[in-house]
Amino acid sequence: MKNKKILLFGATGAVGGEALKALLELPGVGKVTVLGRRKAEIPSARGKLVQAVVDLDRPASFAKYLKGQSHALCTLGLGQPSKVTREEFVRVDRDLVLGIATACRKAGVKGFSMLSAVGADAHSSVWYSQVKGQLEEGLRQLKFERLRLFQPSMILTPTNRYDWLQGLLLKVWPRLNPFLIGPLVKFRGIRVEELGRAMAMSALAEGEPGTQILYWAEFKKLIQG
Repeated sequence: MKNKKILLFGATGAVGGEALKALLELPGVGKVTVLGRRKAEIPSARGKLVQAVVDLDRPASFAKYLKGQSHALCTLGLGQPSKVTREEFVRVDRDLVLGIATACRKAGVKGFSMLSAVGADAHSSVWYSQVKGQLEEGLRQLKFERLRLFQPSMILTPTNRYDWLQGLLLKVWPRLNPFLIGPLVKFRGIRVEELGRAMAMSALAEGEPGTQILYWAEFKKLIQG
């Protein structure tokens, strides 16, 4: 678990930003390589951070950064799917991520952690869930040694980043958490800093090889170490 080299895609987003903070603090991480369309703003990297501006649609533009990496984290995704066309959503949330994952696998990266969503199912009648499920199926076919699929429900951010509906949900959802028990536990809201840290911890936690789907309870276990 010492001096692992971790890749991060999506560091400028809410979850990715928190994952990056956690990775830079974890003693088991030797180097974090952040690849994206723009650099993340980090006050202090403590000598562990490498950032490169690349074209994520062209894996050849960042292939040289993938060699020798232990694990990749991907938190890419459109924040408001309803504000874009279906074609654009599929291109970013499914095809772009699959292209990145395929490049990582070809380069020998053994582990991959991906931010998905609760209810992801390629056969779902809900279009959003269907696309997320298709992405998960594509990732399974790549046969990473360890594939970790994070399926949060409501992600609780400190501020409202989008519209009035999210603002309402951010206020209401934490009050619902205590009532979501048994099979409904996976629908509990998770604070963005906790989710980011859980994803960072997944890069260090060896666990059983194969694919694991993680929900709210698993996020909490990872945070607690």
